[in-house]
Amino acid sequence: MRCLAICHNELVIRTLAQVLPPSFDVDFLVESRTLARRLHEAGIAIAAGDLKKTDTYLKADLAASTCVIVEDSGRRGTTRVLQALRDAGATLVYLMGLPSGRTGEADAEREEQLRSRYPELGFLPLAELVGPPLVTEISRSMTRARVQQFQRYFNDADKVLILLHNDPDPDAMASGLALRNLLRRTKATAIIGAMQGVTRPENLRMANLLDIQVEPIAPGDLPGFDRIAMVDVQPHYFAGLIDKVDLVIDHHPAQTGYSAVFRDIRPDYGSTCTILTEHLRAVDVNISERTATAMLYAIKSDTLFFNRQANAVDLDAFSYLYPLADAAMIRKMEGVELTFDRLEYVTRAQQTGSVAEQVFCAFLGHVPREDFIPYVADFFLQVEDVKWTIISGIVGETLVLSVRNLGYTRNAGELVRKLFADVGSAGGHRAMAKAVIPLRAFRGKFGLLSDDAINLTIRSLAVQFLREHAASEKKKDAAKP
Repeated sequence: MRCLAICHNELVIRTLAQVLPPSFDVDFLVESRTLARRLHEAGIAIAAGDLKKTDTYLKADLAASTCVIVEDSGRRGTTRVLQALRDAGATLVYLMGLPSGRTGEADAEREEQLRSRYPELGFLPLAELVGPPLVTEISRSMTRARVQQFQRYFNDADKVLILLHNDPDPDAMASGLALRNLLRRTKATAIIGAMQGVTRPENLRMANLLDIQVEPIAPGDLPGFDRIAMVDVQPHYFAGLIDKVDLVIDHHPAQTGYSAVFRDIRPDYGSTCTILTEHLRAVDVNISERTATAMLYAIKSDTLFFNRQANAVDLDAFSYLYPLADAAMIRKMEGVELTFDRLEYVTRAQQTGSVAEQVFCAFLGHVPREDFIPYVADFFLQVEDVKWTIISGIVGETLVLSVRNLGYTRNAGELVRKLFADVGSAGGHRAMAKAVIPLRAFRGKFGLLSDDAINLTIRSLAVQFLREHAASEKKKDAAKP
């Protein structure tokens, strides 16, 4: 069978040339004349042309029986290529998908749009064409190219800031260590910093045992750095304080409103350390026992030992790091999480909280440390017949909410965004989310409420949202054939 492959990436071209069976008579088309010349000299049947013009395919002797494989670059130009192929008479066209870095929902929506516009189009995941081992190698090669780009970009910087979110957790601190290692930097040339330092007991234990120094950073310090990188957080978190950075690596849902020279955001990953494990492996960086221990503990912590927001890549990263890490040190870092301070707020939540339709909602009042709120949310999710926990408290002049859930219907991030994004910072994953709302803004929207009224208002809004969501899902299910 004659096959015409429309490609952009040299690695993909070389791979297809190797793995397609001899029964395929393959010709390649690219836009880059330099790439075509180089690969032609390597013995690959290839030509260059304008991939968006019909004449290019007519000159290539395209026939209705020609099998056409189009590498999907994710760019807008793909639809123009498909239109030109249709105009040239192609009827057997496959779009070969590569890992996009988008969410599954975004990929599904794009595929649906293309299917409606080009009903003759077939979709061919690269994995089905070349098999898992080669896909892994291709993915690693693409990661290697991306990492080498930002390594070069950071090379000439005298002073680098690796910025973490406030009150950094294990994933943030370990990611900071990993990125400093990836950039081949020292403590002197790459500071790991946060605007609010570490306060949670288990996180302080980790920082002390692994000698992780998180430097205090003030907004006025930022101009003093040649490059700024963020890990486990995105600029929107800082409420307009930072609108431009050099690098963002994060596993939380992508946010807008800022610019970054490089970004690697993968919301389907359970931990930012999983992303950085792939980065370190891609460029063959030696991972020290200290860094491996921190990263392994971070993956275990952020996924609740694979009980929350985890998938095969997190397991793969864990398996890779395990023999490099100090397991005894991890057991010592975990220690005992239940302290008298935390027990006080668990008791307060039991006294003030209530359960309605498997949603436990409690207001803790004024709280000296923000970490008590998510701890209580995680704690009460273990209670029988509780599938959602919504815990709120006042820290300084802000109202902080932590939302957790389990079961098949998970939309914690959607809940907080719908209810509170207009008055504060709100977002998260399907199984866990957070909202931080200035008290003035909350009262401006909902009125001057007493402590009890705040709790009742939040519970009422949450239950109403979940009822509407359940009704919407039931309606969708009923509409399915």
